[in-house]
Amino acid sequence: MAETQKELAGDVAIVTGAAHNIGRATCLALAEAGAAVCVNAMHSGADAEALAGEIAAAGGQAMHYVADITDPDAVKAMTDAVVARFGKLTILINNAGVRGNTPLDELTLDEWRRVTLPTVEGTMICAQAALPHLRKAGGGTIISLGGIASHSGVAGRTHVAAANTAIIGFMKSLAHEAGGDNIRVNTVVPGHIDTVRGAAAGARPKTDIKFLIQDRMGRPEEVAAMIRALCGLAGSYVTGQTIHVNGGAYLP
Repeated sequence: MAETQKELAGDVAIVTGAAHNIGRATCLALAEAGAAVCVNAMHSGADAEALAGEIAAAGGQAMHYVADITDPDAVKAMTDAVVARFGKLTILINNAGVRGNTPLDELTLDEWRRVTLPTVEGTMICAQAALPHLRKAGGGTIISLGGIASHSGVAGRTHVAAANTAIIGFMKSLAHEAGGDNIRVNTVVPGHIDTVRGAAAGARPKTDIKFLIQDRMGRPEEVAAMIRALCGLAGSYVTGQTIHVNGGAYLP
C-alpha cells in the first residue's frame, strides 16, 4: 500500500505503556496505518527502544521515550519531545495501567494507590499535556484503555474496577470539553486478552464469567485493530463512547 493511501499518514501518536502486550500491538498497528509513533515506557525502556527500531526498520517512523506518566513534568517533556521530532501530536493512547489482585480485607491504602494513581491520575496528566498540541494540530483522537472488571466486577479487584470506572467517567466528560476542537475521545475496554502478565498483577483471576459468544481469549492485535479503526475514518463520528472488545464475555 502506498504511503499516501494509509489512513493515518501524517498523524503522530503517543502510546503509553507501550513496550509489551496491547501497547506494543497498538504501536505496530498505528505505524502500519502510517502514523509516526512514540513508544512510551517507564520500566521497559530497552524493549520500547527495540520496538521503535523495529517500526523504523519496517519503513515507519518511531521514537521511544522513558517517562513516568504520574509525573506531570516528565509527561510534558515527552509531549514536547514528540512535537519537536515529528512536528505535531494528533493521537494519544492511554494504555499504561496497573493491575492487582487483592481481597478488600487485605487491601492496603498503598496498594490501592499503586493501582489507582497511574491508571486514573496518569490518564488525566497525559490528556492534559496532549490537549494543547491536539488543538494546535486542528484536532485528533484520545483513547484510553479500560477494563472489563469495571463492568462485570471481579473478586479481588475492587481497586482495579474502581480505577477503570473512573476512566470511563473522565473520558465521557472530556469528550464534551474537547468536542468543539475536533478532538474525539473514547474508551476501549478489552475483555480476556492473552497477554504476558507482570508479577505484580497476580494470577489471572478466576471468575464465573463465560465466553458468551467466542469461546477463546482475545489477542492484543484484535484490541489494537479497534484502536486503529477509531483513529481513522471508522471513528470520525464516534466520541464519548465505551467500546468493548471482549468476544462476548460481557454484553452491555
